[in-house]
Amino acid sequence: MVEETVPAEEIAYADCVLCGEPTEHPETVRGATLCPVCEWQEAQRMACSG
Repeated sequence: MVEETVPAEEIAYADCVLCGEPTEHPETVRGATLCPVCEWQEAQRMACSG
């Protein structure tokens, strides 16, 4: 049995609210979206602020 591949829809990704770079999250995600770099930097700030 051969499965047909269906082309995936073009997903519009949200821009990072801090730097404007594309994120890994679609535009339909609610809340403040961050790119991987800003997510990492925010996690570092939160970890060190205790």
